[in-house]
Amino acid sequence: MINSPRAKTRPRCGLSWKAEPRMNTHEHEIEALIRRGESLVLEFKSDLKCLPDRDLVATVVSLANTEGGDLLLGVEDDGSVTGLHANHFNVSGIPSLIVNKTNPAISVKVERHNLQSKSVARISVPKSRQLVSTSDGILVRRRLKLDGTPEAVPFYPHEFIQRQSSMGLVDPSAMVLEEIDASQLDPLQRLRIRNAIKKYGGEQSLLALADEELDGALGLCREVNSVRRPTIAGLLMLGTEELLRANLPAYEVAFQVLRGTDVRVNEFYRKPLIETFEEVELQFKPWLVEEEIQVGLFRVPVPNYDRRAFREALVNALVHRDFSTLGAVHVKLDNDGLSISSPGGFIEGVGLDNLLVAPPRSRNPLLADIIKRIGLAERTGRGIDRIYEGMLRYGRPAPDYSMSNPYTVSVFMANAAADLDFLKMVVEQEDKLGNMPIDSLIILSRLREERRLTTADLAPSVQKPEATVRATLEKLVETGFLEPHGIGRGRTYTLSARLYQKAGKKSEYIRQAGFAPIQQEQMVLNYIDKHGGIKRADVMDLCHLNGPQAYRLLKKLTDKELIKKTGEKKHAAYTR
Repeated sequence: MINSPRAKTRPRCGLSWKAEPRMNTHEHEIEALIRRGESLVLEFKSDLKCLPDRDLVATVVSLANTEGGDLLLGVEDDGSVTGLHANHFNVSGIPSLIVNKTNPAISVKVERHNLQSKSVARISVPKSRQLVSTSDGILVRRRLKLDGTPEAVPFYPHEFIQRQSSMGLVDPSAMVLEEIDASQLDPLQRLRIRNAIKKYGGEQSLLALADEELDGALGLCREVNSVRRPTIAGLLMLGTEELLRANLPAYEVAFQVLRGTDVRVNEFYRKPLIETFEEVELQFKPWLVEEEIQVGLFRVPVPNYDRRAFREALVNALVHRDFSTLGAVHVKLDNDGLSISSPGGFIEGVGLDNLLVAPPRSRNPLLADIIKRIGLAERTGRGIDRIYEGMLRYGRPAPDYSMSNPYTVSVFMANAAADLDFLKMVVEQEDKLGNMPIDSLIILSRLREERRLTTADLAPSVQKPEATVRATLEKLVETGFLEPHGIGRGRTYTLSARLYQKAGKKSEYIRQAGFAPIQQEQMVLNYIDKHGGIKRADVMDLCHLNGPQAYRLLKKLTDKELIKKTGEKKHAAYTR
């Protein structure tokens, strides 16, 4: 809801048109929207008293300044449909009103629908790639309250950079701090940068540069009116603790170790970025526990947490965080596992459903580039793959990003025991064919947990089209990791008999691979003899088949005249 300074004045409606013919399309879609209730991208507005133009425009602005979405005019907050006021019955004037009353102008799509014998206007608002206000200067955005319901709130100046950086329009880390002279920076931190380049395999050509040349090459400092000034990225890399506290108050890193309710470690850092990274890594090291297993001629270490996965997750949190938002990067170890969180939600275009496939982007491009060139981060920008690989190759659950929200990105790595048989399989594969692709690891991990899946089941986890996932599945069949069952869209996959045999789980393979066709036929006939009849759902449950496979089995028995079909579709049943 919008609370504007003129909310107490008598509603004024500037729209007054004659009625136009009703539109009777997509009513089911409107009903579905109403059932969902108000959200960040959906707002209901009552029009019983003719919603004032000012409030209508402000609501559109709040949607455009957030994620875009729909405004349903003529619907109460509780979802009840009360209809449009007579002055809004002709909706063709609403788009021009919005264009004239917004700055820059917003182009909306408006449709009128008949619902429950009343008219409702659906105003579709695009997400704006720049900040939008009303012509009266009202600048608002939407957010979710603690109870999950949305509200419109003022858009403050300090939030502008946050919004623009999340959309990739500006680079906050490249901003020059004109009140700081380069001479105030800590020269010891340049030595840390050079040591990091040697240690982590960064760009070796940087080592030959003098200090000022290094600053320029990495974008740590820039000349302003013939005076060298640090960028925000430069301050993060070279600043003293005092300078960082004074100029980047949001910058802080916390490392905590909890055992039950007992706090073992609780350290907070405001030191330059590389120094902070190294100190957190040192704090983390004593909590690493490692064993070894024999795979062929080699001994393979099995840590409780993969070091490279930890490093990538920590670097991501440090580099991609929102420095305009107060709050520390939190690294927490407890009995359940390791969690790393950083202020600021996912950047525009990245979400839980495309983490693995979204093009590499950063909220702070200059800082991200510096860290890659030094060697601290994955040079290809695919550090997320490293985090997944660091969990999955040991037979552990995939990293969990589900606790992330619009204000925080959080990853959790479970403290689960490694599946040594799975690890041996991966190591043997890598010895023969090279590194196992992350898609294959995800597929094998899910089948290890859920036993039998279709291509459609696996596609959301791999985050790629079904055709691509199917090609990966068939490669795994060719290499002997999987076995297919059935044909067409109903084709399912299980881990192969060889893998179950190597793990000493032959009986488990029999249960998951299913029964031979002749056994399935006999099981159906026995079921009918005992219960008098059978339905397709019964066959699916009895023989562990999907719908199409159960249908084909029943048709085969019918064609052999071993059973008879009565009824059609969902009412079909089979008897002897």
